[in-house]
Amino acid sequence: MSARGKARRRALDILFEAEARGEDPLKVLAERLERKEPPVNEYTAALVEGVCRHRARIDELITTYAEGWTLDRMPAVDRNLLRGGTYELLWMPDVPEGVVISEWVGLAAELSTDESPQFVNGLMARFKQLKPSLAL
Repeated sequence: MSARGKARRRALDILFEAEARGEDPLKVLAERLERKEPPVNEYTAALVEGVCRHRARIDELITTYAEGWTLDRMPAVDRNLLRGGTYELLWMPDVPEGVVISEWVGLAAELSTDESPQFVNGLMARFKQLKPSLAL
């Protein structure tokens, strides 16, 4: 797994843990940075901070385009995969879109249900298509 792949995985861990604990992801990030175990690199921090900064818009997009699914009905892993992937796809232009989608779909395949990779891929591909017209 690449360094950025590990960073994405750690960002997902932090987002998921924060939701499970009912805490702010920035607090969980700060705890991880202080503990230094496992190490948290700058890319992980950038992903978590970006998701937090744009969370309302990210959740609005997911809710709008996830046909037949509400955020509450999605598995928590999928919800946080989509948050991280959507942030990276729409707000981090230095990363190739295809790489972003592939990496987050790979995490879905590894960590979630059998249907999750297709769901994450479909929604993120839609965001990629709509990106020029989305008001961010």
